[in-house]
Parts: sequence; structure tokens; C-alpha cells
Amino acid sequence: MWPEIFRIGPIPIRSYGLALAVAFFLGITYIYKLTQKYNKPFEPFLTISYIMIFGGIIGARLAYVLFHLSEFSGNWGATFNPFASASFGIAGLNVYGGVFLAIIGTFVYTRWTKQSVLEYFDFFSPTFGLGLGIARIGCFLNGCCFGTPTDLPWGITFPQGSIPYSVFGSAHIHPSQIYSSLYGFGLFFLLHWMMPRRKFVGQLVAVMFMIEAFFRYTIESVRFYENAMHIEIAGLHPTYNHLMSIGIFSLGLAIYLIQQKRARLPVTEN
Repeated sequence: MWPEIFRIGPIPIRSYGLALAVAFFLGITYIYKLTQKYNKPFEPFLTISYIMIFGGIIGARLAYVLFHLSEFSGNWGATFNPFASASFGIAGLNVYGGVFLAIIGTFVYTRWTKQSVLEYFDFFSPTFGLGLGIARIGCFLNGCCFGTPTDLPWGITFPQGSIPYSVFGSAHIHPSQIYSSLYGFGLFFLLHWMMPRRKFVGQLVAVMFMIEAFFRYTIESVRFYENAMHIEIAGLHPTYNHLMSIGIFSLGLAIYLIQQKRARLPVTEN
């Protein structure tokens, strides 16, 4: 665990924030290389990159705040103001909140510019895996997004003073951040390999949605969540991310089936 890498004067450079910055930089670099390879203008992709970055951070933060309102009661400035607390930097993000707002922002932009949203999503899909792989390393160093107790030989412990230690003490827990990081890099390489082999527009984003939903639904069983993230349905206690995963998988499957069918339709001449 290494939440703070170094300091620049009074400002700490935190591992999670640095991981996000690296993920954003490499993601944009990857998109630039991809647009060169496929002879696409880079400018609209750069605009969408900014939409996804800022929309992703704002959406992820809003989702976290909505699920943890009690933490901010009487200190609402801490929701976005990094100087509102003793520790510099906004802590607490929900990935799916960021994905949701990034999708909406991109959809609005492409509708306004009369371009194919699925075409852009296909190009950006590998960067989701790349970003997840890097960001979860930041989570591991930061001590957040940790797992539940396990007897498996690769179970890990976190030091005193960390959030995992305050919950489970010295018990060995699943390195859920590492699971997610390895999965993210694997998803990146798979989608990168699929890009020149795609059969129809929307194939990559559809596959990405379905794989991500399946993985996220599965890993929820070994990841710790506070009670605020659980709901009760017919005697079951899924997390909100379980429900989001079902919705994302359904969306990916719908995109795949619809776009595959459209690709098979004969082209009619005027």
C-alpha cells in the first residue's frame, strides 16, 4: 500500500490520481495512433476524449455521493471541493456512474455533430480496458476497492491505519483490485485484437459491455461493500453494481444483435 507517492510542497501526489492521469494519457495516445492507422480525423476523437474524461470523473463522483450521502451531511463542500477537508484530493468514485455520464455526453455530442456514436464507441472500447487495468493498480496502492476475507494462498493483508484493516483487521482478503487490473489489461488486448477483425459497427462496444458486465457481476462476490451499496429484492441483497451489470449486459446484447442484423441486410440502390 502506497497511497501517497511524493509531495510537491504542501500538495501530495497520490497513487490513485497519478494512475488516472497515466490512464488518460495512454488512452488518448492509443486513440491518436488508431485514428492514424484508420485514416480518421483526430480532432473529434480528442473532443470526445475530454467529454469522457470530465464526464467520467464527474459522473463517478456524483454516483459515489448519492450512495454515501451521510458522509457529506454538514460538509457538502467536500463533494467536489478538494480543499474542503484536511486531505487534499477527492476520494470516492463509482466507476459505473462515470461510464453512464460519459456515454450520455458522447451520445449528445455525436447527435449534435450527426456522427455515428457506435463508431466512436468501438474505437474507444479498448481504452476502457486499458484505463481499468491502470486505475485498479492505483486502487491497490491507495487501499480502496478491496476484497473480502479468503483462505486462498494469494490472499493479502493491509497495514494498520488503512481502510481494509479497519474493516477486517489482519485477516487475509482477496486482492480484488489486482483481479480487476488483470482483467482490464486482458480486455484491452482482446478488443485491440478484434478491432481490425470487426464484422460490423458496434461490435466492439457490444462485446465490451457484455464482458464487463459479466466480470463485474462475478467479482462482486469477493469485493467488500458497505451496507449503503446493498439493496433488498425478494429476500436477496445484491449491490447496485449487480443491477447495473444486468442492465449493461442487456444493452450490449441488444447492440450486438441489432447491429449484426443490420449488417446482414442487403444494400438497396436508389
